[in-house]
Amino acid sequence: MFNCFVDIWDNYNDYHNAVDTNDYQKNTNIIGRENLSMGLIKALLAFFFFGSLALGIIVALMTGWAVFWLGLLCYVVGIFYAGGPKPLSSLPVGELLSGLTMGYIIFLICVYINSSQAFVWSFANLATTFLIALPNTLLIANLMLANNTCDLEEDEANHRFTIVHYIGKKAALIWWTLALILSFIAIIVSVILGLLSPIMLLILLIVPLMIKFAKPYLQKQVKRETFIYSVKILMVFQLVQVLLLFISLIRF
Repeated sequence: MFNCFVDIWDNYNDYHNAVDTNDYQKNTNIIGRENLSMGLIKALLAFFFFGSLALGIIVALMTGWAVFWLGLLCYVVGIFYAGGPKPLSSLPVGELLSGLTMGYIIFLICVYINSSQAFVWSFANLATTFLIALPNTLLIANLMLANNTCDLEEDEANHRFTIVHYIGKKAALIWWTLALILSFIAIIVSVILGLLSPIMLLILLIVPLMIKFAKPYLQKQVKRETFIYSVKILMVFQLVQVLLLFISLIRF
């Protein structure tokens, strides 16, 4: 629910803060393009924010303060990702923060909730969970990077200076490719260290599919044509990852 809030909040703030009111506000942003009611937008924001907050507090009361503080951190990042005088999404840290919160901290919260009686807050456990969560952390950050790469000119016109503005599209594409490769390497290292079942190595079978998805995006960075391939990479990787984790739990 909070993810829905952040998505709506992002579009709401982008719409109101747009410098390019003739094109972006009216033709690109979904609020102006679809002529959505501001009353409806505000109602949805309230529903998803307070609904997720209530559920989060209930879970925290049932599990412990760790969930509360980690959840609060995610809320702060989510709110200021699109809000405030300088939204995090318009700064060079957007990819890093979105990747860490959605890819790592949410995973850490899930691990803690399911093993709170046995979980020990130590560097070793934090490092272990980070390595296991690294593929998702990288690919979620990659999704944001691909979005900002496709939107570079539009972002600059609206005074949003993301990491792509500073390093350029070429460097952004190189990092995007390296992060995709590192996602598979992280799985291999986790198996070698005994953190994941050897069955997880079957995820390497989707490498050809990942290459197929990556090629169109690397050739042309157009939001309506090739950004979807970055979404497909994340979805397919996570789907196969979850299925293999489920199989490994049943088998071992």
